[in-house]
Amino acid sequence: MYWLFMVGAILFEVVGTVSLKLSEGFTQYLYVGITVVGYVNSFALLGMALKGLPVSVVYAIWSGAGTALVAMIGIVILGEEANVMKVASIGLVIIGVIGISLADKAS
Repeated sequence: MYWLFMVGAILFEVVGTVSLKLSEGFTQYLYVGITVVGYVNSFALLGMALKGLPVSVVYAIWSGAGTALVAMIGIVILGEEANVMKVASIGLVIIGVIGISLADKAS
């Protein structure tokens, strides 16, 4: 169940971050509202995940997966520039998240 909270926290954080971009400096009020709802729900679910999972794993996965997903959305949907360095860096973030998850299971 704690892993479902993690997935929800990541998805709400991604929605909040993308909406923050779309709010255009807090001038598009619909997106401002979506940003607030996204972050509040993300932190609530993150707190629930922390009840049963180690903070080192939870934070690494939440921040890393969120970063990678937002970067990919920026490239694919928002039209941001994709280059070799950016794509390779996203891959390294994903590898790092997997590594921290596996390291916790190995101990």
